[in-house]
Amino acid sequence: MPGMWWVVGVVAAVALLSAYLFWTAHRVERVHVRAQSAERALDAHLMRRAAAAAVVAEQRDDDELYSAARAALDAAPDERESAENDLTRQLQTVTLDAADAAARTLVATSRRVVLARQVHTDLVRDALTSRRRVVVRVSGMARRYPRPQYFDIVEPVMPEPQTAPAVVPAEAI
Repeated sequence: MPGMWWVVGVVAAVALLSAYLFWTAHRVERVHVRAQSAERALDAHLMRRAAAAAVVAEQRDDDELYSAARAALDAAPDERESAENDLTRQLQTVTLDAADAAARTLVATSRRVVLARQVHTDLVRDALTSRRRVVVRVSGMARRYPRPQYFDIVEPVMPEPQTAPAVVPAEAI
């Protein structure tokens, strides 16, 4: 009977180790899938911002802003960061009117880009951290997934659209 306890102990240890490995593999898969989804969401928000910038540029006949927006829309994956940075720099020079629906859309999409970039950066950091774990490296759990990359762009902070000052009627004074 004393040999039986050794067998039970070994089986329990193997079960715990396999449960831990299964949990770790599932975590690595989940964090990589989330990072890929965040990358696609960031890309979609960047495309919407570039399209909104092109609409604003067409309304204002601003050739520089329009060319920056078109370059961001048509950029190849390896040129994307610089094209988005150029668009952000162009957008920071534009004064927007609060009454213009296209300007409000541009501000809203720029804010969404900021949020999507923060989420993407957090998930890429988590995926890279999970890849650095010894168990993951030794067992090759992350080899099925491409290594996530940060998307480094200038923070697209858009000013609030300016409203015209309210006109007070003369009889109200």
